[in-house]
Parts: sequence; structure tokens; C-alpha cells
Amino acid sequence: MGFTKMLAHTLEQNKLSKTFKALGHPARIAILQYISNNPDCICNDMVRDIDLAQATISQHLVELKKVDLIIGKHISKKTCYSINIDKLYEVKQSVGSFFNETQQGAM
Repeated sequence: MGFTKMLAHTLEQNKLSKTFKALGHPARIAILQYISNNPDCICNDMVRDIDLAQATISQHLVELKKVDLIIGKHISKKTCYSINIDKLYEVKQSVGSFFNETQQGAM
């Protein structure tokens, strides 16, 4: 979306849209679920258990990090991933508010 089009929407609408876009791929959902169940895992763990190529998982991790859904901690030469609980809570609140407001407007 072009910059001028982004100005036509609220900051909250733009943030929610970016988060939905990041969550719009089933592999990213699988990666989030994996990280949730295996905190501080590394990419190679995901490659082994999710059955996707390392490059594919790495690209999905980049997209999830862009919207702050995950945190990568560098330990020696490896990056350990965990869920950003604060961001997840923020998204949960935003989605709940979005659906509550939308539902109220439809009544």
C-alpha cells in the first residue's frame, strides 16, 4: 500500500493490517505455535520438526519479527526465538476491540 493510502487510515488500522498480513500464511502460524511450545528454540529445531526448508523458515521468521510477534536472542552463533508476550497481548486486545466495535456497528 502506498504511503498516501496509509494516511487515509488510522494508526490502529494500519498496525492491525500489518499484523494480519504477517499472520496470513499457515507456515507462520505453525512457526508461532512451535515457538510457543518450544521457547528459546533455534531455526534448525523448526526445520527438523515443521518440515520446511531452512531458508523458508528463516524468511517467515523475518516477517514475524517485523511485526514484533517474536523475539530473537543471540546466544553465541545461534539465535533463540521466543514469543513476544507483550505484543501478543496487544494484538489480542486490538483484535478483540476490532470485533467488538464491528459487531456493535452491525446491530
